Order: sequence, then C-alpha cells, then structure tokens
Amino acid sequence: MNTKQIIVIVIVVALMGGLLARPIKGLVEDNKGASASTTTEASSAFNFQSVSDMTKQSINGSLAQEITALEAKVAAAEGEEKLTLLEELAKKWDDLAKDAPRGFIYEEMAKISPKFEYWLKAGDAFRSAYTNLQDTAMATELNRLAIQSYEQATALDANNLDAKTGLGAAMVTGTNNPMAGIALLREVVAKDPKNIQANKTLGLFSLQSRQFDKAIERFKTVVELKPDAESYFYLATGYENIGLKNEAIAAFQKSKELAADPTLSQFIERRVEELSK
Repeated sequence: MNTKQIIVIVIVVALMGGLLARPIKGLVEDNKGASASTTTEASSAFNFQSVSDMTKQSINGSLAQEITALEAKVAAAEGEEKLTLLEELAKKWDDLAKDAPRGFIYEEMAKISPKFEYWLKAGDAFRSAYTNLQDTAMATELNRLAIQSYEQATALDANNLDAKTGLGAAMVTGTNNPMAGIALLREVVAKDPKNIQANKTLGLFSLQSRQFDKAIERFKTVVELKPDAESYFYLATGYENIGLKNEAIAAFQKSKELAADPTLSQFIERRVEELSK
C-alpha cells in the first residue's frame, strides 16, 4: 500500500464516526445551498495562488521554496514551455499528496490548451481535495470547481465514463439536485456494471443515506473486482448497521489484512472485539 492510500485510510477511520450522521445535500434535509454572494467570496478567496500559499504552510520549508521558485518560472513562461512547467509543478504537489493546488494547476493548463485530459485531471484533483475537507467554505468552492471541470471534460467527450462518474459524484455533494448526479452514476453502472469508481461512489452515498442493503451490494461488487482496505471497511460498516455481525467481522478483518496500517488495525481490532461480545 502506498503513502496516499494509507493517508486515505487514516482519514476514513477518523471521519467514519460522522459519516452516517452527515446527510447528502437534498436527500435527507432541505439545503438551500450557497448564495451568489457567498460563491463569489469563495471564488476570490480560493484561487491558484492563494491555495498554493496556504498549502505551502503545511509542508517542509525547503520544498515550499522549490515550489515557489518553480511558480516564478511558470509566471514568466508562455505556450508549451508554460504547460511543461505546470506539469512539473503538478507532479511536485502530487508527490506531496496535495490535491487542491493540483486542481488549480490542471485547470490553468486546460485554459491554455483545452484538452479533455486536463479538465478530467482538474476535476479529479478538486474532488479528491474537497473529500473529507474540514474547511466547509473551501470544500464548497472546490466542489463547484470539480463540477465545472467535469462539465468541460464531458463537453469534449460525452461518452467518457470516468468524467461522468466524477461529475455525478460532485453533483450529489455540491448541488441542490443530487438525484441528477445519482442518475449519472447509475447510467455509468448500466453501461459498465463493473465500473469500480461508480460502484464505490454509489455505495458510499448509500451508506450516507442509510440504505445499507444497497451499500453492501455496491461494495461487494467493488471488493470482488479490486479488493482494498477502504472498500472492505465500508462493506463491514454496512453489515454492522443491519446486524450481520459475523459478516461485519469478516469484512473488518479483510480490511485490516489489506491495510497493513497500525492506526486502522487498532481501530478494527476494537470494532471486532465489540462485535464479538
């Protein structure tokens, strides 16, 4: 398991307690959404430079200086040279597992050269960045930018399932019409029943809306295709919530085996001990 996966698992463990209590916008509670003025304020507060500056505060000083120096080169460059430098900059942030700055970088690349690949990468980075983010204002803005990026990607390739999956997921969490997003995800699964990302996303939304039977079926599909610690963890959570203790224990143990991470292992051991009583 690589560093990024471990980080994801740790976050999953830390936030799982609040997952089921946090409704999907529009599904379990009335949410009017952000006003136009709030959106404008967020747009001005979170941009390429401001997000980079904020993120640099959380990394090693020498690495931050390297990134600042590269950003200066980007600012002075044009055309293909600028795209090359932006790609290099995106890789540096990727190595540090910092997705928000990467989203803005790929968005900038897409504005220079409007390719499907750049818009898709921008959407994926923005979506990864806002997932589990505690800063709600920033999360809302990154969610909006993810939707915008995926819409640009689907405009260039309407049949791409990765773009549709990302757009559907972002619409569920970031609009007042979550069912439109779920419809997109179901469309993906209808065309590709073994689409891992779409099944995983629908499974997570089923957990959030407390449709545990549906969540179990989604995550069973995922672990059959590509077993990972996170999916087994969510599968176990589904089983636990409908009272299938033995199945929950077995899924938790598989999650522990695949994670090889002390934080997750200790958490699972406590859950298994409680379920075994």
